[in-house]
Amino acid sequence: MSIEFIGFISNNNSSETIVREGPVLNPTHIETVAKAHENAGFDRALLAFHSTTPDSLQVAQHVLSHTEKLNVLIAQRPGFTAPTLLARQFAVLDQLSRGRVALHVITGGNATELRQDGNTLDDKDERYARTSEFLDVLKLEWSSDKPFSYKGRYYQVENAFSQVKPYRPEGIRVYFGGASDAAIDVAGKHADTFALWGESYAQVRDVTSRVHNAAVRQGRPTPRFSLSVRPIIAPTEKQAWEKAEEILARATALQDKTGYRKPADGHATAGARRLLALADQGSRIDKRLWTEIAKLTGANSNTTALVGTPEQVAEVFGDYYDLGISHFLIRGFDPLIDAIEYGRELIPLTRELIARRQAVRGEAAE
Repeated sequence: MSIEFIGFISNNNSSETIVREGPVLNPTHIETVAKAHENAGFDRALLAFHSTTPDSLQVAQHVLSHTEKLNVLIAQRPGFTAPTLLARQFAVLDQLSRGRVALHVITGGNATELRQDGNTLDDKDERYARTSEFLDVLKLEWSSDKPFSYKGRYYQVENAFSQVKPYRPEGIRVYFGGASDAAIDVAGKHADTFALWGESYAQVRDVTSRVHNAAVRQGRPTPRFSLSVRPIIAPTEKQAWEKAEEILARATALQDKTGYRKPADGHATAGARRLLALADQGSRIDKRLWTEIAKLTGANSNTTALVGTPEQVAEVFGDYYDLGISHFLIRGFDPLIDAIEYGRELIPLTRELIARRQAVRGEAAE
């Protein structure tokens, strides 16, 4: 089973510990961080989606134009662009980049935020039903060699057809996130890769089992699995934990300026509730999973960390690999510097460790 490292390209230099200076959309920052990810050995980078931020599809096009081999993972939300149109937009970009595009489907758990884009479905299960129909049509647009019609509750098309198809015969990979039962059901039907937050070993076993069972019910292969986590690394374990505490102190002090704070209305998605339940068990889970930033911010994004030396964090990645994780979405609290640092030691060490385990077990890399 091959592994993949996924980074994160933000629209500007900001994080829980860095207050943005300059424009919301900073082309120089985007270009610099994209090239840093490519040089650091990342396989692809995520472009996130939010109701108030620059469009990730257009930002991804900019990233692709300034890199040669870095793949992109473009987050989009069903319900706001017609699936036939989005399918053609992705297919065009995939052709122009020679197959460097993947789609990350985010249905969205915060109804208040979704209304900023005109969403009218407050029931989350209903939104996932809409997502499933959206992906039905999207995939037909990518794959059908003749006009097709589709009549669902949320989408109806007649004689739809796209002259442009994805670059590769197998199409564009669909990554999918969501922790509710409705989300798992849609993942079983549509996901090529299922994305988890940085969760405990026990939680990973639980979610991967649920997704596997959902795929079996659909008669599909089990998706690959991705884990999202924030590595905090240093030459010694003591220095790594000191660094973590410094990050927590800075994030706490800057909450009013960065906006990374627990929602006042107490809103939490199903995934966030899982991370908060984990944080209630303690600040350090399993070998070195650290939950304090998740507790501070309400866990409504990728907020759990792995703390230790590069060798120690690589060992934990090996543990997750043994649990079925093959993709690691990693980003730091200092976006540019951390991406470079991960490429210097963490990514090569993890690849070597997992390659050794594959060799001992006689496993193929793919």
